Amino acid sequence: MDIEKIREYCLNKKAVTEGFPFDDTTLVFKVMGKMYALLNLKRPYSINLKCDPEKAIELREEFDFVLPGYHMNKQHWNTIEIESQVKTKQLKEWIDNSYDLIVAGFTKKLKAEYDEL
Repeated sequence: MDIEKIREYCLNKKAVTEGFPFDDTTLVFKVMGKMYALLNLKRPYSINLKCDPEKAIELREEFDFVLPGYHMNKQHWNTIEIESQVKTKQLKEWIDNSYDLIVAGFTKKLKAEYDEL
């Protein structure tokens, strides 16, 4: 899955915005202002995604292209090397999971705003 397809996939989710809050090579995707994916636009291409802590460890043990989250809380975030053997279906599932984890953590007020969109 190339960078542009990942970008499109991330943006097609409900209430998502993109921006460069940190630098000009890290594209950040947010749902209702909360980060759910960070896409490195400089080689080696990678994406940081939120993950359940136990699942994060399992994925790192199973796949050599899944690493502890670069510059993130390594308990809750993984970095996936995009130019590796990661399958498109797998990557989409992990993006979906990251998005869903963020939405599940919304406050009642934010969840109500999200539901109204």
